[in-house]
Amino acid sequence: MKGSRYSEEQILRILQEAEQGTSISEVCRTHGIAEGSYYRWRQKYGGLDVSEAQRLKALETENTQLKRLLDQQMLDNDALKELLSKKW
Repeated sequence: MKGSRYSEEQILRILQEAEQGTSISEVCRTHGIAEGSYYRWRQKYGGLDVSEAQRLKALETENTQLKRLLDQQMLDNDALKELLSKKW
């Protein structure tokens, strides 16, 4: 999956710009983003501070790592069960 071109700080700045009264279409055109991206960002980051957004990103990264570890552990368990179920 491709990463975002914009950091959390930039996204929050864009969202604040639109909240201050500039039209959404103008903000999107100025920053070169699609309106769908704006609404997705508003849903995800709406009402957050920069520190909260950074914490959210850190938690998402940690969650991804934990899911990967869990998947690997489940594969190991399945392999052991398969090995132990065979008659020697």
